Amino acid sequence: MEFFHYLGDYLSNEFAPKTTVHGTLVDVYGIGVLFTGRSGIGKSEIALDLLERGHRLVADDVVIITKKAEEILMGEGRELAEHHLEIRGLGLIDTRSTFGIRAVRVHKRVEVEVQLVDFDPKTDYDRTGLEEQETTILGVKIPLVVLPINPGKNITVIAETIALNQLLKIYGHHTPKEFNKRLLAKMKEQERKHLLELKMRDFLDKDFE
Repeated sequence: MEFFHYLGDYLSNEFAPKTTVHGTLVDVYGIGVLFTGRSGIGKSEIALDLLERGHRLVADDVVIITKKAEEILMGEGRELAEHHLEIRGLGLIDTRSTFGIRAVRVHKRVEVEVQLVDFDPKTDYDRTGLEEQETTILGVKIPLVVLPINPGKNITVIAETIALNQLLKIYGHHTPKEFNKRLLAKMKEQERKHLLELKMRDFLDKDFE
């Protein structure tokens, strides 16, 4: 039985669907955040900043994603470049030696993709979060956040907020939807008061002596 148990795990891993993604995978507050975008947009630099703030690097440049179950995507790095960051102008950094063992992990579930794009003033970016975007990897849908990059924007703090927001959604709290419910309730209350005022005004207008 023990042999078949190990054999089953081995075969499941060997024949599981796999793909490679050009990006950086970081464990942020327990959420696997996959940063994607064009080469040189700053994925590794964001990961380096997150490491300095206490988060954990899984893979940089090339992320190997394996479909472990129906809805589970696991990401890891290449064995040769494991836990190394490539910073333009500086070169390769061994994050495990530089930041310690706490700053790395072997693999992590991919739970949200953050697509970094160059800021375009003509593009209408999402400002409410009501219409959630999704991306599909190996047939599994995960949330997608399109994040425009421009000078002065603190992407690291935004990345942490994305992870915390995803945690809230996992526990059933969707901030944009909750705010929209309160807004609609407020509008209905204002409408009710307005109709009541119109009725009172109509009553007084018809009060003849």
